Amino acid sequence: MGNRILIAGTYDTKDDELSYLASVIRAQGGEVLSMDVSVLGHPRQPTGWSKEDVAAEAGTTIAAIIAAEDENIAMQAMARGAAALAARLYREGRFDGVLVLGGSMGTDLALDLCAALPLGVPKYIVSTVAFSPMIPPERLAADTQMILWAGGLYGLNSVCKASLSQAAGAVLGAARAVEPPARDRPLIGMTSFGKTVLRYMTTLKPALEARGYEVAVFHATGMGGRAFEALAAQGAFAAVMDFAPQEVANHLYGSALSAGADRMENAGARGIPQIVSIGCYDLIDFVGWHPMPEPFRDTPAHAHNRLLTSVVQSADQRRATARAICAKLAGARGPVTFLLPVQGGNEWDRAGGPLSDPEALAAFCAEMRAACPPNVTLVEIDAHINDPAFDEAALRVLDGWIAEGRVALPG
Repeated sequence: MGNRILIAGTYDTKDDELSYLASVIRAQGGEVLSMDVSVLGHPRQPTGWSKEDVAAEAGTTIAAIIAAEDENIAMQAMARGAAALAARLYREGRFDGVLVLGGSMGTDLALDLCAALPLGVPKYIVSTVAFSPMIPPERLAADTQMILWAGGLYGLNSVCKASLSQAAGAVLGAARAVEPPARDRPLIGMTSFGKTVLRYMTTLKPALEARGYEVAVFHATGMGGRAFEALAAQGAFAAVMDFAPQEVANHLYGSALSAGADRMENAGARGIPQIVSIGCYDLIDFVGWHPMPEPFRDTPAHAHNRLLTSVVQSADQRRATARAICAKLAGARGPVTFLLPVQGGNEWDRAGGPLSDPEALAAFCAEMRAACPPNVTLVEIDAHINDPAFDEAALRVLDGWIAEGRVALPG
């Protein structure tokens, strides 16, 4: 039996394109399941799951959706149904990968469908608006792949077939090659940036692996945080070391590099033990090639590359960041320890460093002491986050939780 690919789209208007995708997959030895997310029209041939099936999964009917006389409301209802149906079918082992095709309406639905599937399930969206700035990062499942549906808005042609055939081959190839997360060892999720600015993972990862844990380090530049939060929401982590909370500040101050409003909330909601710290807490990342927002144009900044520029928060902004972090941790249902290295949170803010601001750092530390909620244990460390003392403190906390039975033992 070949790998099974679920194809979803509006079969009333895009039957030719969807059928072409299916033919390419079958020609390469794959199998196809089909889901119709149309509202008004009908496919030429019955699909595996009809629009009525999709509407029912959303708790409504096609007649009720049509009666609303609002295309936005209609597509949102179909998106809810498609996402729920796809998630159920995957749990039942019915398919190995998914391919969704659409314009802006279909893409809106596709984002919800893909987000409903676990990390590691191949997810491909063929879209007329692929990579468009209209797609917010928080709508993207962490491992979604997109390809531009070039020249295919209405009808098949050689230009759009080039895109469609690539997508069909890509999702089938991914379904054949994917190595899903093994889950044979307890997983610890860690957030960080590269070794230029944060270094704790170079010590902690091997130390945790020596204890029998698997360690996944997430690059906290928006999409990395989304992947981290998605896995936390699924309960995938035995514990987290959320040491790079910069995405909280990015969202707070309107950066496009956001991991969403629920950053630093999902582990706590699932009761996952959290060790949290201040890696790059003092920076706000902006898209390097965008004009700098007016409030930050005269702010000290570090141009990391042509894609990314980090600006330094003022003392007042750091106080607000501290309060935002504390508010998120206050809702945690599991144990939380906040490690506060009082000498700084990234290599650039060391005393005498290019982004050093001792008064603003002191303001942040003072606000953390004042705002720290009662469910959070605040541990101050007279060191910098890149010093060995920080790594030792983090391991002490985790080892204590392991001894108390709060963190699952390997094996």
